[in-house]
Formats: sequence, C-alpha cells, structure tokens
Amino acid sequence: MALYSEKVMDHFRNPRNVGIIEDADGVGEVGNPVCGDIMKIYLKIADDTITDVKFETFGCGSAIASSSMATELIKGQPLADALKLTNKAVTEALDGLPAHKLHCSVLAEEAIKSAIKDYYDKNGIAYDPAEFPEEHDCEACCVHGA
Repeated sequence: MALYSEKVMDHFRNPRNVGIIEDADGVGEVGNPVCGDIMKIYLKIADDTITDVKFETFGCGSAIASSSMATELIKGQPLADALKLTNKAVTEALDGLPAHKLHCSVLAEEAIKSAIKDYYDKNGIAYDPAEFPEEHDCEACCVHGA
C-alpha cells in the first residue's frame, strides 16, 4: 500500500486556493517552526458565508494537501458550518494520512478557526471561546506522532 493516497498526492501536486487575499476579512496563522509546518488561511466573508478562501503553507506534502482540502471543504459554507470542520473530516476527505502526519490536518482545522476568530474579533462579533481551543502543541504532536 502506498504511503499517501491519490487524493493527498493530487492536492499536493495541484493545490487548490493557493495565494493571498489582500483585503481578507479574517486571517489565521498556526504552526511551529520546530515541526516545519506553518499555515496561513485568508477568508473573504459576506452574509456569514465564506465567499473566498486562500492559503499559504510552508511545510511538507501532507501540510499542503491538508490546507488545500480544508479550503475546498469550507469554500461557500456558512461560518457556523466551517467552524464544525474537524481534522478528522479533512483526513477522511484526503482518504487518510499516515499517523505521523495527522498533525497536518489538525493545523488546517486550527488555521481555519483562527481566521474565523480573527474575523469575529475585527467585527466585534460575540462568540463562545470554547469553539476556539488553545493553540495546538505542535512540538508534542511531532514527538508523539499525533
């Protein structure tokens, strides 16, 4: 069996939604240089719906594929639905990731939540802080393979 699925390879070789949104409504950046994966997500939002999303990722193929897939899954979605996106959903949409690369899907989930939180903060929109967990301990996940 191949280490990476065809979907992972496709999203790595042909990533969707790469780039910057200069006038983004929300921007989220997560990662850790120790891990080598840093993700930045840009959101354009209208009527509580994500109308455009772009990403910049510095990292491995799994990080790029996870960013690409995550942006595809939230584009056109209401913010409430985008907030429900889990790393498990990203991993499943990619037809799986090796165990030692699962942290890449976690970072994609966290980058999206960080961008939505940024949008809420910029616009004075109240939210439940429990929807935005503390930043991921990337160093621990890289050591333990979570």
